[in-house]
Amino acid sequence: MKLSGWWKNRSSAGKVELYTRWSFHLFVGLEIVSIGLAVLGSAPGKVPALVTATLFLTVCAHSLVVGFLSSRSLDWILGRRERPVRLAATVAGLTAAAVLGVLGLRAAGLTGDRELAPTLIAGMTCFTSGTLVLCLREVRRMRYVAPAAAVFAGLASLAFGISGGESAGLAVGVLLSSAFFSFACGFSGWLLDTVCELDRAREVQAQLAVAEERLRFGRDLHDVMGRNLAVIALKSELAVQLARRERPEAVDQMIEVQRIARESQKEVRDVVRGYREANLAVELEGARGVLHAAGMDCRVEYEQGHELPAEAQSALGWVVREATTNVLRHGDARSCVIRLTAGPSGALTLVVENDGAPKAPAGPPGSGLAGLRERLAVLDGTLEAGPVDGGRFRLRARIPGPAAGPIRELEARA
Repeated sequence: MKLSGWWKNRSSAGKVELYTRWSFHLFVGLEIVSIGLAVLGSAPGKVPALVTATLFLTVCAHSLVVGFLSSRSLDWILGRRERPVRLAATVAGLTAAAVLGVLGLRAAGLTGDRELAPTLIAGMTCFTSGTLVLCLREVRRMRYVAPAAAVFAGLASLAFGISGGESAGLAVGVLLSSAFFSFACGFSGWLLDTVCELDRAREVQAQLAVAEERLRFGRDLHDVMGRNLAVIALKSELAVQLARRERPEAVDQMIEVQRIARESQKEVRDVVRGYREANLAVELEGARGVLHAAGMDCRVEYEQGHELPAEAQSALGWVVREATTNVLRHGDARSCVIRLTAGPSGALTLVVENDGAPKAPAGPPGSGLAGLRERLAVLDGTLEAGPVDGGRFRLRARIPGPAAGPIRELEARA
């Protein structure tokens, strides 16, 4: 798959997650290159080959376990795993052991250059501190990671007989490097959590909108049918009692039941018709509000108050509704334009165009566009949908027929 499609087919949350994960994966190589190569290039001939190999393998092993911890921590932030408490404690313990080992070699004079030990200690502690921050939720706890690492490095250096000035310099270096990585990693974790939470909130908002519409329809249907069904039940019971007594009024009661049943059928059809018909102006404003709430720059162009035939309003309203749903579900749109115009011959044209469209469909085609074509076909209308230049997707619905007048463009920016 091409790089553009591989990236564009992901949602905003998926892109942020992928970028964050690979950033932490690159930290593995960064630690090996920045610290491991410093070990290999330090004072050739002054450091025993066994010590050099041991230190280099220690750095490599440390970078791998830190990278593994960062991956598990990101899974915890996204709610896919439990918090890796044991793994974090293990990484902290291994880092502490590596620091003590380096200080022991430094005290024994086996590290050659005086700068090698501080480089190793500051490098490993800063990468560990940044990853440990990912395992914490509260900022008030994150801020203690870097000072704790600096205090440990300084006290351990004093314990191995290193001078106070050199130990203080080591503690300051560890503090600054660990604080920088802690802030960078903490911000990355917070950003990933926030973006995913917004993505989940958008899905919940769409589900709530559907649930609210179902409740409205159920409430309207209950208001229409509740009383009529109660009357039908009561009159049917009365007709049964009269029939058992061979009273002629039973026929009148059943005729009344029949009349109420027919009225109920008509009222149900009216409710369903009102539910199925879509007001174009309401749908256009609703689409602008929904897309704006989803973080998109939406521009709607149409004439408010322009009278259109009821059939055309209903068909085009459903086009707007289905197109808005597709913009939210597919691709990663940042801007959308909805334009309703009338041509010289009176034909109505509705265009919905958005960016961030995937080059290849994410799954099998749905039935939404097919249903729209059936609705438009009743009015001799047509529907065209597909990608256009610039990574955009365009849906165009056209209904021929006379127009009441030219539609001037009214632009509303979200």
